[in-house]
Amino acid sequence: MIVRDKNNILQLLFSWRGTILPKVLPELTILMLLSAVIVFLVSHQYIHAPQMPALGFTLFGIILSIFLGFRNNASYERWWEGRKLWGALIATARHIDRDSHILPTLKRKQLLHHLMIFSNVLRDRLRQQTIDLENYLKEASLPIQAVNDLNQHINAPQYMLGLMQQELFNAYKAGEISDILYTQLNTHVIELGSVQAGCDRIAGTPIPYAYAVLLNRAVYSFCFLLPFSFGSTLGLWTPILVGLLAYMFLGLDKLAAELEEPFGQQDNDLPLDSIVRLVERELLTSLNEPLPPSIILNHHHLN
Repeated sequence: MIVRDKNNILQLLFSWRGTILPKVLPELTILMLLSAVIVFLVSHQYIHAPQMPALGFTLFGIILSIFLGFRNNASYERWWEGRKLWGALIATARHIDRDSHILPTLKRKQLLHHLMIFSNVLRDRLRQQTIDLENYLKEASLPIQAVNDLNQHINAPQYMLGLMQQELFNAYKAGEISDILYTQLNTHVIELGSVQAGCDRIAGTPIPYAYAVLLNRAVYSFCFLLPFSFGSTLGLWTPILVGLLAYMFLGLDKLAAELEEPFGQQDNDLPLDSIVRLVERELLTSLNEPLPPSIILNHHHLN
């Protein structure tokens, strides 16, 4: 995720990293060159390009703008819902941290380390990646069989929630917590399961492919028709205006495609690494254990 000062007008005008411009620059270059060629050929009367009807072209642009607005709203809603779900994970982790003080020290430590593993494996599941959790597994005192099960399980976050729930149930059977405290702590585990279910729903249900293809084709068709619509009236200004209009339409299309998958590692996706590290640092602080370094901005990019 890009984090920059939005109050600096010059930075907003001339920023490059994290913007959509690098992703649409090849298409813009082709369109502007095409516009320049068409203007040159028409102005020297090598070809005769009849002007497109203004009314039809205007209606096409208006309808396309409406559909792009719907697409961007849907994509941003997915991005924002993903952020709310991970915000709920942070809040639930803090609730478990506070409420678990009733547990014996060793069991509380194990529960919180399992919670840290859960946040890590949930991020990896959403990004379809794997990392080495050896340090966390040692601290959490998982048996070898549990480690193997975690590595082979098709749903590692669900496996960790099962372990956490089992630990609470064992503490309840041993008389270490009352039924009220067990219910309260178990409710937090259920909330974590709801967070995972929401994230899985977003990651597993993209915007329908046919809709995305239809809109993408409409955007590119409109942009490639721009030179033929403006060439005979704007003259040398045609490539500039075509570039500006194409930048808006192509940029909105590319940005919607990027926000549609909020858990990835593109510039404008959610900073899941930073969120997971925040959970780790807060829980380790509560356990009075050494803290890993916080994740810092890298060229205004937060992982």
